[in-house]
Amino acid sequence: MSRKPEPSLKRVYILYAVLCSIVILGYAGAIWYVTAFDGRVAWFTFVFITVMLALGGSLVWTLKVKLQGVIQAVDDIVDAAINGQERITGYAETNVSSLENKMYRYVEITKSHQESIEGEKSKIKALISDISHQTKTPLSNIILYSQLLGEVSGLNQETMQYISQIKLQSEKLEWLIQSLVKMSRLEAGMITLQPDIISVVPTITKSVSQIYSEAERKGIEIRISCDAAVEARHDAKWTSEALFNILENAVKYSEIEGSIEIKAASSEMFTRIDIADTGMGIEESEWNKIFRRFYRSKRVSEYEGVGIGLFLAREIVMMQGGHIKVSSKIGEGSVFSVFLPLR
Repeated sequence: MSRKPEPSLKRVYILYAVLCSIVILGYAGAIWYVTAFDGRVAWFTFVFITVMLALGGSLVWTLKVKLQGVIQAVDDIVDAAINGQERITGYAETNVSSLENKMYRYVEITKSHQESIEGEKSKIKALISDISHQTKTPLSNIILYSQLLGEVSGLNQETMQYISQIKLQSEKLEWLIQSLVKMSRLEAGMITLQPDIISVVPTITKSVSQIYSEAERKGIEIRISCDAAVEARHDAKWTSEALFNILENAVKYSEIEGSIEIKAASSEMFTRIDIADTGMGIEESEWNKIFRRFYRSKRVSEYEGVGIGLFLAREIVMMQGGHIKVSSKIGEGSVFSVFLPLR
């Protein structure tokens, strides 16, 4: 099916037609004027104008048809190359055939790269699954044996401390491996989120419940200000984990008897969840860096952590079409704003 030329080409056709007509009519008029409006010259002038306009119109129409044919051929070539169909022009020595050959080569290279990427993803998926499986049982056994050792009577205080440290470090290693596995799965596209338009209150409550005991231990008050009608398009399970990672940092870097306030409100396009803490604050030069994988500020070197939590939080939110931003003042605390799409 032929297509109409673009509006810009139509304007070019009209412009050239008008210019040619002006030139031809102007030339014919000048000749007629110079010959003192001779009748015979007028007749020849009329014939000249008619012939020139006919030739010009024929040329424009021919160019238009040829151009439409080339555009249609290129369109068919692209469709055939994408769908893996046979070549249209074959191997003729023409510019269109050369273009077709390059297009097929490009599509073949693209498909080859895509297959290579899919193969690498499969290898990564198998490796991650293997690491997760192979480390889960030994770590669980170490934790179990440390608990059993701690229940043995007659052990001295020093031995009990060693056992406690073994259990603590094993739990940290288990958490680290789980976090690395989650991160790798997210990056490899192995985790499929299932966002839906639901209330954000249960999601926020779930994330708070996971950090509440630690906040209570430090005497940190957590306040939630959110209408039950506030909704967003999100995966409740993974979004609660993203919010938990932010809350975990808020509790970790806040002093005893601090506070955390969580607010949520909807605008025209997004639902915004603000998590404000009274922690140590973040320097403005690090606002973008803290979301990088394994990044940790020198100011928090004394605290435990590996710099994965905020990276995971950002990846989870971005996979759902949202984004995160932060504002902070040193010594006054930070505000992490999570934007989730409404639709």
